[in-house]
Amino acid sequence: MKPSNGLNKKYLSSYLKHGSALIAVLVILFPLYMIFINAFKGNEEYITSGLFDMPNSFLYWKNFKVVLQIGRMGQAFINTLILISMSLTFYLILGTMLSYALGRFEFKMKKLILGLYAMAVLIPSITTQVATFSIIKNLGLFNTFYAPSLLYIGSDIVQIYLYLQFIKNIPYELDESAMIEGASLFTIYRKIVLPLLAPATATIAILKTLGIYNDIYTPYLYMPSPKLGVISTTLLRFKGTHSAQWNMICAGILIVLLPTVILYLFLQKYIFAGIASGAVK
Repeated sequence: MKPSNGLNKKYLSSYLKHGSALIAVLVILFPLYMIFINAFKGNEEYITSGLFDMPNSFLYWKNFKVVLQIGRMGQAFINTLILISMSLTFYLILGTMLSYALGRFEFKMKKLILGLYAMAVLIPSITTQVATFSIIKNLGLFNTFYAPSLLYIGSDIVQIYLYLQFIKNIPYELDESAMIEGASLFTIYRKIVLPLLAPATATIAILKTLGIYNDIYTPYLYMPSPKLGVISTTLLRFKGTHSAQWNMICAGILIVLLPTVILYLFLQKYIFAGIASGAVK
């Protein structure tokens, strides 16, 4: 018997889905493979060997030592942690407060505020950088940790909508009971709403941390001082105007990737759980 057309279409659909998934995996892993093999090559070996050739030895650790010493990666990690801590604290506080106000109260400007946040997503951030840079410079925050922190703490539409999905499912009777007991609006926010937003807060905090950690544009533009170098901008020390030490850069990329991979592997369930829970709610 010849297979039916329906069965052929089913197999074809399955092959297309698995084939496209395999191509996507290769596209993602291929650059990582190149970075990994070239991180273990010396300067001479990197120049004489092919870009896709395996290194003579995976025990060649000199590139990593040079990156840690010359690149001052230790200080860069400390600066990155300071920047993340400052930004994340105010980002979450302002985001939860704004979402609490939008989710619990009715006022005339509510829809307009949500609309403005949605419109902000459509405006490329690069087009506003001249005005933003002028404001930061006039405030005297240029070349300080406060400059990128001020830009990072602004709430975004993803954060707001994720919080709103959770707030809408918190019974308003809890607020009313607290008001009867004499609790203020801030007390209700701090003792009732904020603890119940913990799943969403964990998801948003992880995503924001990864975003700040991987961002190179904002620290490079607003904190050019070598003393304030973060993980992303530290790698630029191995790149000149006309040449670059790509084997050193590859070693530095592996060092930078390690905390991100560890963080993602241990916390991925919280990321997916928070997003899925917000979507269901």
